[in-house]
Amino acid sequence: MSALEAIDLARIQFAFTVSFHIIFPAITIGLASYLAVLEGLWLKTHDDTYRDLYHFWSKIFAVNFGMGVVSGLVMAYQFGTNWSRFSDFAGSITGPLLTYEVLTAFFLEAGFLGVMLFGWNRVGRRLHFFATVMVAIGTLISTFWILASNSWMQTPQGYEVVNGQVVPVDWFAVIFNPSFPYRLMHMATAAFVATAFFIGASAAWHLLRGRDNPAIRRMLSMAMWMALIVAPLQAVIGDMHGLNTLKYQPAKIAAIEGHWENEGNEPTPLILFGLPDMKAEKTRFALEVPYLGSLILTHSLEKQIPALKSFPPEDRPNAAIVFWTFRVMAGLGMLMIAVGLWSLWLRQRGTLYQCRPFLYLALWMGPSGLIALLAGWITTEVGRQPWVVYGVMRTTDAVATHSVQQLSATLLIFVVVYFALFGTGLGYMMRLVRKGPQVYADHAPHGGPGQSRTPARPLSAADEEN
Repeated sequence: MSALEAIDLARIQFAFTVSFHIIFPAITIGLASYLAVLEGLWLKTHDDTYRDLYHFWSKIFAVNFGMGVVSGLVMAYQFGTNWSRFSDFAGSITGPLLTYEVLTAFFLEAGFLGVMLFGWNRVGRRLHFFATVMVAIGTLISTFWILASNSWMQTPQGYEVVNGQVVPVDWFAVIFNPSFPYRLMHMATAAFVATAFFIGASAAWHLLRGRDNPAIRRMLSMAMWMALIVAPLQAVIGDMHGLNTLKYQPAKIAAIEGHWENEGNEPTPLILFGLPDMKAEKTRFALEVPYLGSLILTHSLEKQIPALKSFPPEDRPNAAIVFWTFRVMAGLGMLMIAVGLWSLWLRQRGTLYQCRPFLYLALWMGPSGLIALLAGWITTEVGRQPWVVYGVMRTTDAVATHSVQQLSATLLIFVVVYFALFGTGLGYMMRLVRKGPQVYADHAPHGGPGQSRTPARPLSAADEEN
């Protein structure tokens, strides 16, 4: 077997673990902010519906947070095992950035998480709300540092290569590299959108089962308002991100578009569907819309985008993959916008909670945000290839010297353990969702932090099924 097969296994293993991991932080980011909003609204309005929703989603947040931490630790170790050459080359930049994430975000989250989850009847209202807000801020700070590190790999700057190793010379340039602002906004917004549709699907499931109460209605209403506002915003951010990618990673854009060559000075068409063929250097069965590629990607009807044939074959990303993952992401994004608009129309008609076709669509759209997020990450990471640090270090130079047998064995172990462990965790989380928010009618109307009540323990939440 060739070394290429070994590197493929290393890449598959990392892709598998990061795909599992990214789901949990995305929901954690969205739920943390959602919980802060719920508690803030409860403190302001004294509407116990917000309190009941807070307790319901805090249990799901706790399970999700735990799985995110475990999957993240496992993924991080691979930098020192499967990708040790990369760590040796670029560790002076990626190492400190990940350390900053631990020192700021992780410590902040860990410091206040216990108060948030178990301090409801032990601390005052303001302190408990402050703890919830700090956890939410911690998740966003974590996103900041992770995206700074990954974005530097996409658009590296602020460094020098000395004796075969990267040496940072300008940390501000390293962190705020050209793609970082767009990728940070895109990821954070994706987390909010994914969480909104997860919450909306949960509410739709209960409404379809005939469980119609103020808490369930509030869940659906808040989720659809978020979808209506944030999904179109994500499209705008995605457009800005695309322009940035065209400037700094033109080969990635050419692969995403399945665009092989320009003809004279003609504007670039948009290929809606087709089958990119890397060997034949063409996109078979292409369905094109004239001029639209130039209009979307350059905001002009005259400019062309770079074609794949203008890059050496060894520098081209795999268009057969990124062409379709991008379309999955973009297609789901447009469907999310449509769902938000439909919800607004139903809201104005007063039938948002009774329209069963809409509720079924909202239910089936539950995983759409996470699927779009995964498709976007695949587009980003595969589109960067064959570079692990774009234009600086090739992926073939970053992998450790492990055999095919070793990588096959560890990949198999990861698959078995991940599906068993995280499958169980996801199953438990879905059980919590099916249980639904509970009405605490036996407590004082404005009971809360500092007053006697049942602690919000995530592992005692699913003792009974509805």
